Amino acid sequence: MATALSVVVLAAGGIGHAVVTSLDTGITRVDPFKDMKNRPQAGHGMNILLVGTDGRDRITEEERRKYRLGGAPCHCTDTVMLVHISEDRERASVVSLPRDSYAEMPEHTDLTTGKHHHAHPVKLNAAYAEGGPGLTVRTVESMTGVKIDHYLEVDFTSFMKTVDAVGGVQICTAKPLKDSYTGLDLAPGTHELDGGQALQYVRARHVDGAADISRIQRQQRFMAALIEQMTSGGVLFNPVRFREVATTMMGSVRADQGFGTDQMLALAKAMRGFTPASSEFVSVPLGDTDFPVKGIGSTVKWDATKAQQLFQSLREDRPLSPATPAATKAPGGPRPARPAEVEVAPRTIRVQVYNGTRTDGLGGRVDAALRGAGFDTTRVPRTSTAGQGQARTFIEYDPGWDRSARSLAAALPGAELRPVKGQGATLKVTVGADYKGVTRVRVREAETEEFETVMRGDEAVCP
Repeated sequence: MATALSVVVLAAGGIGHAVVTSLDTGITRVDPFKDMKNRPQAGHGMNILLVGTDGRDRITEEERRKYRLGGAPCHCTDTVMLVHISEDRERASVVSLPRDSYAEMPEHTDLTTGKHHHAHPVKLNAAYAEGGPGLTVRTVESMTGVKIDHYLEVDFTSFMKTVDAVGGVQICTAKPLKDSYTGLDLAPGTHELDGGQALQYVRARHVDGAADISRIQRQQRFMAALIEQMTSGGVLFNPVRFREVATTMMGSVRADQGFGTDQMLALAKAMRGFTPASSEFVSVPLGDTDFPVKGIGSTVKWDATKAQQLFQSLREDRPLSPATPAATKAPGGPRPARPAEVEVAPRTIRVQVYNGTRTDGLGGRVDAALRGAGFDTTRVPRTSTAGQGQARTFIEYDPGWDRSARSLAAALPGAELRPVKGQGATLKVTVGADYKGVTRVRVREAETEEFETVMRGDEAVCP
């Protein structure tokens, strides 16, 4: 939900300081840094924690029924993003933190019950329910080692009103998107979403097997489309219209005392020309997308090494994803092979491995190799029902997941693709005698063109 706020401040930069002055008077203030001790050392630049909560106190009964918002809110964070503004104010880097991330809650006192809690494991979104903005900031700082300078919070109502204020947002989808939990039901093609429909789109977690990961990707796409609407729909350079949109948004925002006009303009300047397709909009690297925790259930566990490298870049004010350097020749040896380029990120591809050979333990080795390459394997390889004399490795996939299948095939050179209608989101790999190993893959840089196409709403080449 907090992505909408980024757009408002982006628009502010197009009009100027005079127009946005006094807008910050409508912001409700909180103190998320009160009594905080032992905080991370400050780095370079400015770090903003953006959170979207599931608050729905001001939503009408009709809206609750229409958009499936009738359930009691957990008073959790529905979206968490860490935004870094470079010291020269020329670059914005945004890291999405999955709401189901495994987290170690710092020692604290529950705001609701007054009960004192020792440090304990939770999902990241529970920090807000137990301790509000303050505990959320403490938890994120503890997980990332990044010192938070400012805090911004948006709820469901402000999100819906902002989308409606800009006249709706156009979204393009190449495949049906249906989620019975939120009521999202979009056919392939281009759609004009109002505030309620947009809320369904960015909240949906049951469209495919990727759950929160694919939801983050949809939120990135939505942010791109909303920026496009703001900058091309007569809002950006129309002071009257801008003030209407900004006032609507700011009237529902909560922020720390230090976040005001100057910070808005700094964020706007850094985000000029920014889109979620850029290398500066990423999700924290994941090591396990189904990490069970007793009493909590399945959580998402970060890749400790890669996550540390990512947050170190933020602390040192370095770009998150610098251009991949050309492969260099190793001393006394051949040039290392570059990873194969794929369309879909391996971490979003669920894979079940079957051993189709008579080699004991091969299924486990292939499962581990694919997991090491970033794929979301089941970790429970099985024996092929087709028999153990398979000469060729093959991949079975539902036609709706053909891009994922091609990405997996790139990691298994020579594997045959076999479509199986109705199989679902999980891809099945049967290892044959021709298996030669797993090839490293990386997401194709040209994926940025896909996001730009989405922003234009070009149905002919909708990804």
